[in-house]
Amino acid sequence: MQIYRLHRTQKLPIALNDAWDFFSDPKNLKRITPDYMGFEIISGAEKKMYPGQIIQYLVSPVLKIKTKWVTEITHVVPQEFFVDEQRFGPYALWHHKHFFKSINGGVEMEDIVDYKLPYGFIGQLVHPVLVKPKLEEIFKYRERKLNDLFGTYNDKL
Repeated sequence: MQIYRLHRTQKLPIALNDAWDFFSDPKNLKRITPDYMGFEIISGAEKKMYPGQIIQYLVSPVLKIKTKWVTEITHVVPQEFFVDEQRFGPYALWHHKHFFKSINGGVEMEDIVDYKLPYGFIGQLVHPVLVKPKLEEIFKYRERKLNDLFGTYNDKL
């Protein structure tokens, strides 16, 4: 059983409150997801994030095949972190931690995604050629989109 990890950090020149307000609104996930993913929220995004919240999406990660993805927000500590976990969807395991920290001149955000693929050995075979590159692409898109929305952090502040 192979569990993979994706780890990213990004700094933005915005206040912690502003970052939290943006990321705690599930509707904003569509804004930072590539259009080709066909991302559509079906239900559960009517309120700001809270523990126990169930959010249902449709996504088309491969070959425009629509896939239902259901996540639960399992932990929320306002302006510090939240965790979303897949309850139903394309992964055998999806556990995504989002951390937020105020820094000089902005906010540092950290994403840690632990995930496992279905289909045993076949899932492990497709990971390096399909799944890992696709996740890298999605998170790179997200980074660029957040820089477009909020500006680029300058480490020399």
